[in-house]
Amino acid sequence: MDLDEDPPPTPPAGTTSSSALTPAAPTPQQAAEAWESLFRAQVALMRRFTREDVWGPLSVGEYDVLFSLARAPGRTLRMRALHEDGLLTQPSVSRLVDRLERRGWVRRGPVPGDARGTAVTLTDTGAELQREVGRRHVRSIHRLVGGALDRDELEDLRRLTEKLRAAQPGLPAGGGGRPVADPS
Repeated sequence: MDLDEDPPPTPPAGTTSSSALTPAAPTPQQAAEAWESLFRAQVALMRRFTREDVWGPLSVGEYDVLFSLARAPGRTLRMRALHEDGLLTQPSVSRLVDRLERRGWVRRGPVPGDARGTAVTLTDTGAELQREVGRRHVRSIHRLVGGALDRDELEDLRRLTEKLRAAQPGLPAGGGGRPVADPS
C-alpha cells in the first residue's frame, strides 16, 4: 500500500456537486492508521483475555468453537463453517474438534444430504461448560471493554466493526458460520 498517494481531488471552491453531500473518501494513510489502531487494540485485548483466569479446562480457541456452536441453529455447524468463521487452519480446527469430542463436549456426525460434509454438534455437557465459562468471560469483557468505552461508543464500535466485516466480499458474515441445513 502506497501511503504517499495523493488524496482524491476536492471540488473547486464555489462549486456544488452531489458528491459534496457524501463523506470524503479516506486517504490511504487514514485507512492504514485506522487499521493499525484496530488491530493493536484487538491484540492487546486478546492478550488480556487469554491471561484471565476464566477459561477453566478450555483454551480460548476451544471456547470460541463452543461459543460458535452454542449460537448456531440446533447447536450444529459444518466443520467447514467452523474453519471459515475462525482464524485456524482446517487441520487445526479438526484437531481442536477431536480434543473437544474426546472430552464429550461436541460430537461429529454426517450432514444430511451431503456425504462429504461433517457436522459438529455441541453436546449438553459442552453447552453447560460454554455457559459457565461464557458468564466469566462476559464479566471480563465488561471490565476491559465496557470499562474503557461508554454506551454510545460501544454501539459505534459494534456498528463500525459489523460494517467492516460486511464489506469483505467472499467471507462469511459472522455470527457462527453457516448452519448445517444450508445447502450451499
